[in-house]
Amino acid sequence: MSFGDPNNPYGNPPQQPAPGAPGYGYPQQPQAPAGYGYPAAPPAGYGYPPAGPVQMPGITRAAQIMLGIIVLAHALIAGLYGYTLSQWDETMAEAGISGDSQAQEFADLGKGIVVFFLGLAAVFALLGLALLFQYAKGGNGVRVCSIVYGSFAIVTGIFMIAAWGIGLLIIAVAILLIVFAAKRASAEWFKRPRY
Repeated sequence: MSFGDPNNPYGNPPQQPAPGAPGYGYPQQPQAPAGYGYPAAPPAGYGYPPAGPVQMPGITRAAQIMLGIIVLAHALIAGLYGYTLSQWDETMAEAGISGDSQAQEFADLGKGIVVFFLGLAAVFALLGLALLFQYAKGGNGVRVCSIVYGSFAIVTGIFMIAAWGIGLLIIAVAILLIVFAAKRASAEWFKRPRY
């Protein structure tokens, strides 16, 4: 093949720069003034991670407060289930269910459901409490878990809607938690560099 061959798939060879001239392999930067032996500082943001907020933004603090309210609501729900469980046998005896075996089976099934919801509310409160304490030093996973926690809290609020308005409170606060945790300021807080 020759250099002028139009069928050459590689094309013509590149022109080589003269020795010592800037070109391929040489940085294309302006020359620093002579006399100073130190290089200039790199431009801002060049090679360094962006600095995050130094203190927690207000919207993130509001999300933390909403999370605390949901935790308290779930602790209250667990307490209500515990009180219901403590009164269960007495209530069943007053209703006259203790003699009938089929009615007793249904009563035991209902008691098991109350125990399940008591455990679920207690675990949910403890998980929220663990998230609550991670807001100051946690990473982006805390923010994502807060959004998921708020989503599950909406479901809890739907189940508790008949209990003295606690369900409506949980739904409203959980929606606010999701919105506040999803804001850009919250994302920047949880993605900030930690040294």
